[in-house]
Amino acid sequence: MSKAYEEHKKLAPKSVNVSIITVSSSRYEKASQGIFVEDESGLKAVEMIKASGHKIVSRKLINDDEEMIKLEVLRSLYDEDADAVILTGGTGLAKRDLTYESIKPLLDKEIVGFGELFRAISYQKIGSSAYLSRALAGTLNGKLIFCLPGSPNAVELALSLILPELSHMIYLVRM
Repeated sequence: MSKAYEEHKKLAPKSVNVSIITVSSSRYEKASQGIFVEDESGLKAVEMIKASGHKIVSRKLINDDEEMIKLEVLRSLYDEDADAVILTGGTGLAKRDLTYESIKPLLDKEIVGFGELFRAISYQKIGSSAYLSRALAGTLNGKLIFCLPGSPNAVELALSLILPELSHMIYLVRM
């Protein structure tokens, strides 16, 4: 590893404030009717983020609605002081999957390598359907946003890529 990388890692925050947002029309509808909704992907994200020493500042379940997605991401970043927002769900090809369309226009910079690497590793695990994923990552005003597919396995894979570099990325986007 380069000296610059080692120096960045030393200067990076030890803990990052993270907001988790699960995007799901079907789960949101049930939850809004008072029906208990299991969120395995959200639970997996909480478990992995806490185990890596970061702090969960909020966790939400929202509808797959473009305005709601934007509002909740911005609320997480600015009202709840999250350094990073992790969205799970809504990244597929169905008409109702709007996470990608909601978030991409907000980004200052896209972290293209994240989606590329996620799909490459997914391909090794699940085959050609991996390229249907629209996993996305980027920056917004010195903060990070990640859009992950909604399956627990996809969340686990994505976080195994994100978490080792999360503090480093926060340091870089704030330079």
